[in-house]
Amino acid sequence: MMLERINRRVVRCTRCPELRTYCAQVARERKLAFRDWKYWGRPVPSFGDPRAQLLLVGLAPGAHGSNRTGRPFTGDGSGGFLYPALYRAGFANQPNAIARDDGLRLSNCMITAAVRCAPPANKPTPQQLHNCAPYLADEFDALDRLRVIVALGAIAQRAVVEMLREASFEIEPRRPAFGHGAECVAKRDRRVVTMIASFHPSRQNTNTGKLTAPMFDRIFARAKALLG
Repeated sequence: MMLERINRRVVRCTRCPELRTYCAQVARERKLAFRDWKYWGRPVPSFGDPRAQLLLVGLAPGAHGSNRTGRPFTGDGSGGFLYPALYRAGFANQPNAIARDDGLRLSNCMITAAVRCAPPANKPTPQQLHNCAPYLADEFDALDRLRVIVALGAIAQRAVVEMLREASFEIEPRRPAFGHGAECVAKRDRRVVTMIASFHPSRQNTNTGKLTAPMFDRIFARAKALLG
């Protein structure tokens, strides 16, 4: 119920009027390939298992991906690379993510993002990241079984580190460097959370071979090992 309340607040959010204007414009004009779609055109809520021990944090919705479908990593090339990996790792019931009603379910996994609205050129500003940060913090608090976070990209990693520090976690190493497979451990009292960094599954990375399927599979194999 707590996650549902957070998601309702996310969908109604107006903290970044410039992003609301941009997303609505994209939804009106649409892409030729999706001219028959009714775009979501609003902030995109998290998606997954409310009892998840694994949280994936992406950058932001794609203008013609999540901003169109209303679900993280759904309907674009990034999702076309991510969900098959989650399926291979046993966190998803199917490899395809097309629309909110396609039957996709996640097990022990939740997906969210550092920014909930599609930003122009996929580059959110520091202020937009700051405006969205409370939603990530609230989701973290709601996921009381959470043990592993996979940060998809350097911006997502920084958002997670800042969130953990704001929540009074001690992080080791204190200044985590970004790199594919790099890890850090956050501790507060008896709670321990491990963050694993990964290259973002954007086409820019997957089409160039910077991120390959075996590389991505190793990230989720490591997450499963940490979860036992």
